[in-house]
Amino acid sequence: MTHPHQNLILDQAQIQQKIIRMAYEVYENNFEEQELVLAGIYQNGYKLAELLAKQLESISPLKVSLLRVTLDKDAPLQSPVDLAPDTVILENKTIILVDDVLNTGKTLAYAMNTFLQHSPKKVEIATLVNRHHTLFPVAATYTGYSLATTLREHVDVVLQEHELAAYLH
Repeated sequence: MTHPHQNLILDQAQIQQKIIRMAYEVYENNFEEQELVLAGIYQNGYKLAELLAKQLESISPLKVSLLRVTLDKDAPLQSPVDLAPDTVILENKTIILVDDVLNTGKTLAYAMNTFLQHSPKKVEIATLVNRHHTLFPVAATYTGYSLATTLREHVDVVLQEHELAAYLH
């Protein structure tokens, strides 16, 4: 699938390689843990969390719980942050918040606030593309690809069964 007026910055093989590397980094930093909670920001962050979880389970003995984080990215205070399934225990757990692109950090900052209310042991952030335009005190612990962009440029990440790609336009 081609995207008009967009430049491909990561193709499927590159994204898969970055997910493998990120999974090894996560495991190296958390090898003493029994369990990790990968909390993906719905929609693409959750898909990335699924791909990372699958990779982590293939390279490590860690038990990985997946959590879908849903929030209004444009008006995060208008509705509560939803965590699903609500059966995942967060207290004293290592939580890795996952999103496809780290831009201003606003989405991750509001999502992080929800997790802090559950007394986690540690919270880390994983992102496929880090644009370095943070306006909130959020830094990625794990980054697939660092990209210097202008504020007017936009990064689109596609994480579909038939296509894994990242585009800049």
